[in-house]
Amino acid sequence: MIGKLSPETGLVARFGRNLCRLGAHLHPIVQDVLLRAQNLKKVFRSGDSDLVLFENLSFQVQTGEMLAIVGESGAGKSTLLHILGVLDSASEGNVYFAQLDLGELSEEDAAEFRSRELGFVWQFHYLLPEFTAVENVAMPLLMRGGNRREAEQQALHWLQEVGLTDRASHRSGELSGGEQQRVALARALVTRPKILMADEPTGDLDNRTADMVFNLIAKLHRDYRLTSLIVTHNLGFARRCDRVLRLERGRVVEVSPQSLSA
Repeated sequence: MIGKLSPETGLVARFGRNLCRLGAHLHPIVQDVLLRAQNLKKVFRSGDSDLVLFENLSFQVQTGEMLAIVGESGAGKSTLLHILGVLDSASEGNVYFAQLDLGELSEEDAAEFRSRELGFVWQFHYLLPEFTAVENVAMPLLMRGGNRREAEQQALHWLQEVGLTDRASHRSGELSGGEQQRVALARALVTRPKILMADEPTGDLDNRTADMVFNLIAKLHRDYRLTSLIVTHNLGFARRCDRVLRLERGRVVEVSPQSLSA
């Protein structure tokens, strides 16, 4: 079973030929294009007809960049992020992580890939209410079968990174909305993912708290040399990203961050 293999060999066992091109395992990839979408199409069945959410979407994500995805509600931004994060599948087209075609992954391998290479932050924090902040952050490592003490040490490190060391023993109900989202950010990064994927990470927060959380995401992006994909309605935040893709009328268009209203 792939889940029982080490991080260095887990995907190699299933995808040796592809992964050999990447240096025998996924994490140390050093190349310009990290993620590539090619001719993506997503169709939903609606009654007796098909609803085409988007089609012919092709773009690349460079290693180390912060990319914003913007567009009106219902344009398909979250669906696109789910496809890029191997949480959903495209009706047509391919997504590549370096040279690895993510569409070829089995369900089990996709879960392994997500746990090793991706960190997710959602609009809602989805913390487990019966656990403390440090336990919530440690959970992804514990689910891998990691040592509890080591996992909690890593969790404490990330709580320190998001400024919540003094809240480590508090349960989610004892934390403010901004604190809960910072715990969720720490949880997303505790596995040291290659890509951070954030879907409206400040959407449930007031303006002041949202600005603080976005500043924190930007700081950790720089400090840990992440590649970050951020779906956001906040054009002021999108302006601060390296690149912006606008999803509209089923197509994706790259726009200058400076062209967006603050």
